[in-house]
Amino acid sequence: MELLLLLTVLLFAHAVAYLAWAAVLRRRQSRCYLLDYVCHKPSDDRKVTTEMAGALIERNPRLGLSEYRFLLRVIVGSGIGEETYSPRNILDSREDTPTHQDAVDEMDAFIDDAIAELFAKSGGLIKPRDVDVLVVNVSMFSPAPSIVSRIVRRYGMRQDVAAYNLSGMGCSAGLISLDLARNALRTRRNATALVVSTESIAPNWYPGTDKSMMLGNMLFRCGGSAVLLSNDPALRGRAKMELTCLVRSNIAANDDAHACAQQREDADGRVGISLSKALPKAAVRAFTVNLRTLAPRILPVTELARFAAGLVLRKLSSSSRKHGGKSEGPKINFKSGVDHFCLHPGGTAVIQAVKRSLGLDDGDVEPARMTLHRWGNTSASSLWYVLSYMEAKGRLQRGDRVLMVTFGSGFKCNSCMWEVKGDMADKGAWADCVDDYPPANTANPYMDKFGWLNDVEGDTVMF
Repeated sequence: MELLLLLTVLLFAHAVAYLAWAAVLRRRQSRCYLLDYVCHKPSDDRKVTTEMAGALIERNPRLGLSEYRFLLRVIVGSGIGEETYSPRNILDSREDTPTHQDAVDEMDAFIDDAIAELFAKSGGLIKPRDVDVLVVNVSMFSPAPSIVSRIVRRYGMRQDVAAYNLSGMGCSAGLISLDLARNALRTRRNATALVVSTESIAPNWYPGTDKSMMLGNMLFRCGGSAVLLSNDPALRGRAKMELTCLVRSNIAANDDAHACAQQREDADGRVGISLSKALPKAAVRAFTVNLRTLAPRILPVTELARFAAGLVLRKLSSSSRKHGGKSEGPKINFKSGVDHFCLHPGGTAVIQAVKRSLGLDDGDVEPARMTLHRWGNTSASSLWYVLSYMEAKGRLQRGDRVLMVTFGSGFKCNSCMWEVKGDMADKGAWADCVDDYPPANTANPYMDKFGWLNDVEGDTVMF
């Protein structure tokens, strides 16, 4: 009897120890460390100046005075500067007749530069054959073999690398890819993931006259990012940041939100990306849905309690009043749980909408605005240029909390929180210009040459 009791106790103790060990192991595997990242800087001969933008507009024979005026106002109000980048076929005046090879060349220029630089920055610690998970997102170009296969071949990665190729996910694909990589790492011990985000601009120039579809030509530019992640505890000391939470929201069930950013044909059968006036509203709506899950996970209990108490007091005070207008409700102070806001630079209207929603000031949105000015909207990779700006400015200190927020067609809002774990002092793609930012004046000089168009009557501007 005593022996049976002893065996039972030993088996129970063993089971408890195993469960504790398994819990620790799962926790370790659920960790997601940012080891390093690179933002692609195309060659200087691909820069698009104001003069080039004007010539590009003027050489389109389909545009009338109304379209010229519209594009002028878009450029002036876009927040985009003089040093963004374009594919070579557009610079060579072949935007109307892109080839498959143009798109491939655009991808190869990025793949050969950014990913190689990322592995080089690891100092030999992480090699291509060390990558266990590879996630690539390119929304508007999906060749066969896929871009992810092209990268595996180019860098000689292992045969058992778990490779994923995402398309059609829009500007929010960066955090979708991050989520996919994180989940894939959870099924592996001491593994490494490479997340690659870029966009194909070369074959997607819109040559028509639909104003909602002409906007994309003015906003989207070439760029890309490559990011190394790991769940290996041994690499924690080399990590720049650690992912603490990630939230994804999709409001595609709403017709207006689903249609506000979509690829379609115009009345003449020309294909392009349509960006409607409903887009900023959809962004705010998707963001509100996202915040319902995000806020309790990133804000301190004291701030949540203060906000809840404010709601109760407002309801009590409104029920006791018989007359009078509605009082303004309590506002959540997101700065109580966030030190830096890494916002998607989708355009000035989107940045301003998020700024109002979160109660931020100009300093909080400066990184997003400066990224839009220097690089334009590089789609899913844009967030990493914003983060790189913060790092280049020396603003990220150990223990700081960084909130990333991105939006994309669908309509989707994705967000995540990082905690800075290591030294972040790399100026990256901003190295040669960060000291010039923010500039004293971000006004586009396009008006200096083409301002005469504003003196002509005859059209209305969408936004």
